[in-house]
Amino acid sequence: MSESLYGFRYDEYGNTREIFVYASGPIVSSLAFVNKGTAFTKAERRQLGLEATLPPAVRTLEHQVENSLAMVDAKEDPIEKFIYIRSLFDRNVTLAHALIKRDIERLMGIIYTPTVGLAVQHYSSMFRQANGLHFYPENIDHAEDVLRRYLHRDIRVAVVTDNQGILGIGDQGAGGIAICLGKLMLYTQGAGIAPWHCLPVSLDVGTDNVALLTDNDYLGWRHHRLKGEEYLEFIRRFARAFRNVFPHALCQWEDFSKQNAFAIRDSYLHDLISFNDDIQGTGAIALAAILTAMKIKNSRLADQVFLIHGAGAGGVGVADQLEVALLATGMDEAAARARIFTLDSGGVVTSDRDIEPYKRKFAKDKAAFPWLQDLQNHALARVIAQAGVTVLIGTSGQVGCFTEEVVRAMTANTERPVIMPLSNPTSMAEATPEDLYTWTDGRALVATGSPFAPFLQGGKERRIGQCNNVFVFPGVGLGVLASGAREVRPAFFTAAAHAVSGCVSPAEKEEGVLLPAVATLKAVSAKVALAVAMAAVSEGVARPCVYSTFQPGQDEVRMKELIRKMRWDPHYLPLVGI
Repeated sequence: MSESLYGFRYDEYGNTREIFVYASGPIVSSLAFVNKGTAFTKAERRQLGLEATLPPAVRTLEHQVENSLAMVDAKEDPIEKFIYIRSLFDRNVTLAHALIKRDIERLMGIIYTPTVGLAVQHYSSMFRQANGLHFYPENIDHAEDVLRRYLHRDIRVAVVTDNQGILGIGDQGAGGIAICLGKLMLYTQGAGIAPWHCLPVSLDVGTDNVALLTDNDYLGWRHHRLKGEEYLEFIRRFARAFRNVFPHALCQWEDFSKQNAFAIRDSYLHDLISFNDDIQGTGAIALAAILTAMKIKNSRLADQVFLIHGAGAGGVGVADQLEVALLATGMDEAAARARIFTLDSGGVVTSDRDIEPYKRKFAKDKAAFPWLQDLQNHALARVIAQAGVTVLIGTSGQVGCFTEEVVRAMTANTERPVIMPLSNPTSMAEATPEDLYTWTDGRALVATGSPFAPFLQGGKERRIGQCNNVFVFPGVGLGVLASGAREVRPAFFTAAAHAVSGCVSPAEKEEGVLLPAVATLKAVSAKVALAVAMAAVSEGVARPCVYSTFQPGQDEVRMKELIRKMRWDPHYLPLVGI
């Protein structure tokens, strides 16, 4: 097996310095973490038995990146670009990451949103090579044995999905693992967590997607989804196995259905070092944009009234994070929740309705808000007017629902309304930034969930900050690992939000930009990691970092140095033949 063919030597900071290779000959080129392609030096070719298996010329990594970039640019279809980069990753991990690093702002849209959605939908027909782990009812009893095969890779982060709540496209069965692969590539790009320390996991409990169940090409477990106690027991078996094998690793729950997302996150808060990015990462990046808006407006968070249009996992996650931030200002719980309204397909979420448990926290009592007794007041524009909303956040996936009427209702409440259409993909956005600026005479403070190209407004180019979770989860992961945090606390995400907001330059704030550019991801992730690590110290959940012999104690300067030294950068490592 491949685990017997290579191994790693780490330095005192837990960063990889050499790769030991226990094989020779052409098989060496088939090991994605080892392979250098045409960049194997002449000495490595002799040492590893690769002489005559490669053309004579030796290329540099830089030369290889240039060639690979030309190959990507030659392909017009985004899914073909995706296939090329994934195939490159499957044969030469370092080169793939060096390529992405060269143009992260553009290529992130290929390896992740929006192109990854197509890859998820065509996973079975596009299948080329196995990546990660697929647990299903027929093998879940052996989960611990399977995970132990990855001990040689010192797994530090796993992204785990049950494939049901893929953003914008729902239940996609086994194809959901492509999301995990994409997220882990971003952990490497942002946080510098080496790709061999990353593990994508699909918990394949079946699918209720009839198109998949009747598709002869479908590669997943061809059954309807487990539900109830069967489902929960499946999750318990995985969680127990993961904790036993990788007790210090971070487990990120990804793309679970709304109710399962909250239930699983809350069930394993103390048993696993885990969090749910759809809930907590979304909440943190939305808070980051709002914090920047407050700096631009010179206003207090505690003086705002928030309306979240869409009460799914992401929307309630935003509400959760806003509550934590408001409590940190000294506000009590009742006062904080009174300023946060959630709205779903049934109107404003109220306590007299039969609603899912995760929505109850922010349900409003009609006795406290008499205007809610009139059903006509549950329309979006009327809610804004009656509640005095100053910050409007869209997570509903209802394209175009932030109409001119809705936006003008916002401007009646505040000189500079904060309006954030966060639904993905771009085609599902609640409004376009251009319309929002037009309807508010350029006064709106806008951030979007999907990327929008800059546009001219009043003769001035407008760049729109993207509320992309990528600014949060890689840094959270690195901060957790560096601090040795034994659990993930809500305060970590508040710290992350402040760190992201702090990365927006004065010039950007002057232009009304609420979030940093994706090109600055590596720098942003470092600041988030430090903020999260120090939050772990403040919360009393930090412990000696098991990945490093260098222990920072409670010194922020030393913690910053540890984080810097822990990060892997895509360059070819020395290979030592054994």
